[in-house]
Amino acid sequence: MTSSHQGLGPAVEIDERLTAIERRLDLLLNLTPVNAAEAWADFERGDFGAAPTLRLRPLEFEPDLLRRELYDLEIETVDDPALHTLFRSKRDEIAREITILEDRDTSRFVYGSLQLYGEVSPPLASAAEELLDLIPPQAPSSRSVTAGAFAQAAQEEFERYQAVYPDFPTAVEVREDVSELMVSFGRLLIPETAAIRADRVEPLLHHEVGTHVVTYQNGARQPLTLLTIGLPGYDETQEGLAVLAEYLVGGLDPRRLRVLAARVVAVGKMLEGAEFLDIFESLRGEYRIPVKTAWSIAIRVVVGGGSVKDAIYLRGITRILETLAEGNSLDVLFVGKLALDHVSLVQDLLDRGVLEEPWVRPRWLEVPGAQERLDRLRAGASVTDLYEGVAS
Repeated sequence: MTSSHQGLGPAVEIDERLTAIERRLDLLLNLTPVNAAEAWADFERGDFGAAPTLRLRPLEFEPDLLRRELYDLEIETVDDPALHTLFRSKRDEIAREITILEDRDTSRFVYGSLQLYGEVSPPLASAAEELLDLIPPQAPSSRSVTAGAFAQAAQEEFERYQAVYPDFPTAVEVREDVSELMVSFGRLLIPETAAIRADRVEPLLHHEVGTHVVTYQNGARQPLTLLTIGLPGYDETQEGLAVLAEYLVGGLDPRRLRVLAARVVAVGKMLEGAEFLDIFESLRGEYRIPVKTAWSIAIRVVVGGGSVKDAIYLRGITRILETLAEGNSLDVLFVGKLALDHVSLVQDLLDRGVLEEPWVRPRWLEVPGAQERLDRLRAGASVTDLYEGVAS
């Protein structure tokens, strides 16, 4: 670790300060409604006739001060070309994040979201429609587990990692102020009102713990702390990897695939000007998405003023499938939170000894049947090939 720090030279301080600024932003939590459970109850009580009012938590930072701190960083003093490029790009991304948080609940928000997460391309929109057409609508699942039961299962999953990597930290929190399962800075946050499909528990653990927490902890072992919070544009690759994890453990079932496709469709409708009720009714009527699922997809898309983030799941797995078919290894993606676009840059840093090989290897690579599934994907596959034709 020390020699790696020496290799980074003056970049160490820039890296640490960029990371500290991003942590203070806490983009994920600051774009998560705090009243989703009561908003759903009101929506249901009103027979799905009135759009919900979603409340976001107040910002705990002063945007202008944070922006000033960001541009005070002397990135020009970093000599290493790879790190210099990376830091400039990350500074640009953080500046966009500050702006998008300032623009919450205004018409400007959606433009910032597009800058951060990209548009829905025609091929992506077509793949989503094809999946929804190919996979028959699924009946809502009747069996679910509570937040407490899921937290217990998550604790056990952390312990499986600790059995192999004794220093692997555990961080599971059941929270009343989050509406979705999420990992924030290595902590698994579970909504207090969660009712999680029983057959989704294992794939979700591999998605959240085995991908998001594992890459966070691998990043935490690196001298470059940006690998914990993510290199620029990392989200798409992270979610693609996490969906791959679900597939390799046999947990990417028809319902889940329909949800990933419906998210892309919902983003497309929002970008065309559709509002919450239009999106909800279209998902429920035209695509026969179950009511609670249609609600969840719709609020994720309209939150803040219009978010395109949910399109990255299908786009991310599409790009992961392409990289597998090209014969590329996934190993470098476990170094920390990075995008496929950074693989050559990170590989260069690994080769020069600036970064170290990943500390933890995801358990989902070792699950029975995972290697056979991976080999099939390496032979070439599209997202529609992930549907194995078994309705549940």
